[in-house]
This record gives sequence, C-alpha cells and structure tokens, in this order.
Amino acid sequence: RQGGGVAPGAWPRVAMEAPELWVGFVGAGRMAGGLVRGLLQAGKVPASNILASAPSDKNLDAWRELGCRTTHCNLEVVHRSTLVFLATKPHILPGVLEEIRPAVGSHHIVVSLVAGVTIQTLQRLLPPWTKVLRIMPNLPCVVQAGAMVFSRGSNAGDEEAALLKSLLSSCGLCEEVPESYIDIHTGLSGSGVAYVYLFAEALAEGAVKMGMPGALASRIAAQTLLGAAKMLLETGEHPAKLRGDVCTPGGTTIYALHQLEKGALRATVMDAVEAATNRACDMAKD
Repeated sequence: RQGGGVAPGAWPRVAMEAPELWVGFVGAGRMAGGLVRGLLQAGKVPASNILASAPSDKNLDAWRELGCRTTHCNLEVVHRSTLVFLATKPHILPGVLEEIRPAVGSHHIVVSLVAGVTIQTLQRLLPPWTKVLRIMPNLPCVVQAGAMVFSRGSNAGDEEAALLKSLLSSCGLCEEVPESYIDIHTGLSGSGVAYVYLFAEALAEGAVKMGMPGALASRIAAQTLLGAAKMLLETGEHPAKLRGDVCTPGGTTIYALHQLEKGALRATVMDAVEAATNRACDMAKD
C-alpha cells in the first residue's frame, strides 16, 4: 500500500528514551475506534501521538476528526510507533503480518485485537523476539465503561503487561487472564453487550405496553441496568443475593421473576454465552 502518509517532517522520530508513548493502529474499524476514543477521553495518550492506517479514507476520516494522524501505509505505522495495535479483519491479518514483519524491532510492543487469532499464531508470523499481547475489548470502552481481558506472549514481561493494563484501565475494567479465557470473554462480554441491549429493549417495550412513553421508558431501562451493574461491582455481592434483596414476600418482583423463570431466561442466556464462545473457538480454527 502506497501513499496517503503524513507529510515529511511532520512526525518526529521516535526516541526510545523519550517519555512520550507513540501508539499505532493497523486497522481503523469500530473496535479500534472505540478503544482510541477511550484512551483520548481519559487523556492517556495525546491524539498527535496516535497514527492509524487503513486501505481507504472510509474509516480514517473519523480518526482525523479526533486529531489523530492517519496513513494508508501499514509499515509507516510500525516505523512511527512503539506500541502497535493490530485491528484488522481476521482473514487479512496474515498478509498484514507478512508486510510489517521486516519493520518490527525488539523495542516494539505488538497488541492484537483480532478475534480468533492466537498468540501462538502471532508469534509464528512475527520475528521471534517480538513482544506480543492479545486483548479482547468490548464496545463500551468508547464511554470508558468497557470490559477487557488480555494475555501476554512468551516475550512480553511485567513491564509490557503493566503498560497495557494502565492504558486499557482508562477504558473500563481490565483483567489479565489465561489465553483460554479470551473466547469465553467474547461470549460473555464482547457479544454480551448485545444481549443486554436486547434485554433493555424488552424492558422498555414492556413499559410502553403498560402506557409509558417510549423515550422515557428507554431512559429508565438504561438507568436501571446501569444502577444494577454498579451495585454488583461496588458491593461485591453475588447477583442472587442482590436479587433476593429486591424481592419481598408476595410482592411485585417475585411475581415478575416467576414469569422470567417460566420463560427459561437463565438457561437461554447461558446457552447464548455458550453459543458465542463456541463460535469464537471455531473462528480460531478457520
């Protein structure tokens, strides 16, 4: 890929002793955009220190509006960055890795957001010394309320893990996990955001059915989910305990929960997490 780079002299040379962190994104789609917005909103990295590449301007326009630098050249991202996020589609990643491999040095930290591509595969397609980490974010990182997990490769040490966790924590909850948990996280949280949206929609529609205006019902449903999630995180209580606290003998909540149990809500949600996890595992084998 040629052309579309930043103007000569517009980007200072990366000096490893400099305190600035230079961050590159190879791929500029929705997930990468959500992550970079979280980083910018938290003030972790200035927009001028971020360079993103994509084949066309379709996604890059939004990055330029944020103040980030853009290019059509993946090699330029590697040359101008020390921390490089890989955010391409899974089927084109091998070709991208072949392209950037000659430019990857021992000072680089390479972090993959690509679903279904294992650390073993990344290490095989990059130079043997490469510090590789794999992360799986979810879309709410755009509002600094994401849930992310990451795993490190054999050459990534505590320093690289601490740097990544510091950056990602600005976008929400961030946990280091064994790589085998990443596909489970995809089923639980990556896809789980959509389950919650579906539930929020159903809550609001129930209220509309009973006579509440739709816009008001949607706001109240969203705030109800937000409040419930905050109580789970801040109290540390098991969900069953908090659910029990809401139920009074013969009250409204237990009548409603009875209906949800008759509809097999819990079993259906468990099946959904299992289906998404299995699909994530299948993608790794494709």
